[in-house]
Amino acid sequence: MESVAETLAQKTRNLRKRGIPPAVRERCEDLLLDVAGLCVAARKSDYVMSLKNSLDAGGPCTALGHAKGLRPEDAALLNGTAAHGEDFDDTFEGGPVHSGAVVVPAVLAACERFGRGGRDALLGIAAGVETLCRSSLVAPKKIHKAGFHPTAVLGAMGSTLGVSVALNMSKAQTVNALGIAGSMAGGIIEYLAEGAWTKRLHAGWAAHAGLHAARLAKEGFVGPRSVFEGAHGLFFAFAHDAGGDYGKLTEGFGDDWHLNKLTFKPYATGTMNQPYIDCALRLAKRGFAAEDVAEVLCETAEGYVHRLWEPLAAKRRPPNEYAAKFSTPFNVAVAFVTGGAGLEAFSRRTVRNARILALASKVRYRVDPANPYPARYIGHVRMTLRDGRVFEERQPHIRGGAQEPLSRAEIDAKFRANAAYGGWSAPLARRFAAFSREAFDGPMDLAAFRR
Repeated sequence: MESVAETLAQKTRNLRKRGIPPAVRERCEDLLLDVAGLCVAARKSDYVMSLKNSLDAGGPCTALGHAKGLRPEDAALLNGTAAHGEDFDDTFEGGPVHSGAVVVPAVLAACERFGRGGRDALLGIAAGVETLCRSSLVAPKKIHKAGFHPTAVLGAMGSTLGVSVALNMSKAQTVNALGIAGSMAGGIIEYLAEGAWTKRLHAGWAAHAGLHAARLAKEGFVGPRSVFEGAHGLFFAFAHDAGGDYGKLTEGFGDDWHLNKLTFKPYATGTMNQPYIDCALRLAKRGFAAEDVAEVLCETAEGYVHRLWEPLAAKRRPPNEYAAKFSTPFNVAVAFVTGGAGLEAFSRRTVRNARILALASKVRYRVDPANPYPARYIGHVRMTLRDGRVFEERQPHIRGGAQEPLSRAEIDAKFRANAAYGGWSAPLARRFAAFSREAFDGPMDLAAFRR
């Protein structure tokens, strides 16, 4: 009987013969553009510079927005960390997992290193992202509950598959690569305690792991065939459940594309906070000030509580700007007070702002047992004023996702804003935007964007 990895490897190899549907190609173009903008936006940040300084310069691969070439795994690590660093990257609602920041850097580095062209990159990105999205449906919520970050754990598998497809590796090599990646996967969520930087590293490390696992398998290194479903396999280790629904991973692969349902975030913060921000922004237009508010109540999902709500006192007063991204009280308050939730909303200045913190201190939650998470992300904010009036908003879905996708023009505008934030000139940004729409038809050469 074939293992899950063998079935998956065969289905992804079939994509080379079948080709990639136009709608899927468009999503992959959008991912390339979005990831690049995020890499440039974060390129001068303290965490990116710290990571960059830990790497040895010199190599054939591009770290977008940086002048010197790097080793393939190092380029994947740096690009992946930068792309995920501000939590402004795409997300898949069923997981939740972040896909572009993991798979795109791994595949780009592999293609640059081994001279693969745009068609190979497209196949690799499509296969890797689809694998990552689907794998998050095998045992929903359980990886998070076990204390691990699904993007880190499952990202290693998605990037491995993506690189294996881009390099046109055999079925046996791909199965070995996935088996190897299972021993490279990891990523705990203890960053939540103090807003440490480690979550930022998870996407980059998963990209690094996937690329190197594929290279090992390419040279004959052997991994376990039963890496997914085995008695000591990936899901047993990270979800405490070896009996997940593996049909979610393999059935209909290549016919039913989950990546078409990806969410491109409108706000630079945690995925599940996005609908609450929309509610807060609408309330801010209702004609009252933060000082008029006596209490704020948010209905939420049980699965959000340990990441976004508790301990409540700490979430109301996050210790730093990164921790603030994983606090619903802060997100509601900063959106209401500042009128936005872009990159500027999460800074040393905002986490010390007295008006924002005063409003955040009034935010509490109530678990709604009917909340549809993780199948769908919704938001609710009810503000009770000092004079007794009550204002309430609900957001039935996450904007940027399947129910209300961002247009290509909006994704392009987000890229341009992120590129400008990171210091790229407008002409250079325009050149990359044009490149992203034709990259899968020619050579995969990123050297022009090493600046």
